Amino acid sequence: MTHSSLQTSTYLILAALADQPRHGYAIMRDATELSGGAVKIRAGTLYAALDRLTNEGLVVVDHEEVIESRLRRYYRLTATGVAVLTEETAARAAMARATGRRLRGLNAHGAQAR
Repeated sequence: MTHSSLQTSTYLILAALADQPRHGYAIMRDATELSGGAVKIRAGTLYAALDRLTNEGLVVVDHEEVIESRLRRYYRLTATGVAVLTEETAARAAMARATGRRLRGLNAHGAQAR
């Protein structure tokens, strides 16, 4: 299964889980932070994505705990999830470098966007 060109929200969910297991609210908060505030993932979007990512084998439930009578489920990346995130991060970095080169060339030649 290829996971190229992940949607930004999916990429940020995986990125939020890169360093440690997190529960839903923490994933939403971290994704917003990682995007510099540009992306805010809503609860419905998050849990639908987590279900899909779980079915695809990219994330699993790490553990659960009850806090103030509410179940808090923590998710973590699988080895496949780490590989997909690594691949997607490299692809996005390559696109950013290529775009940066074009912009530098545009600016060096004094061309203006139309």
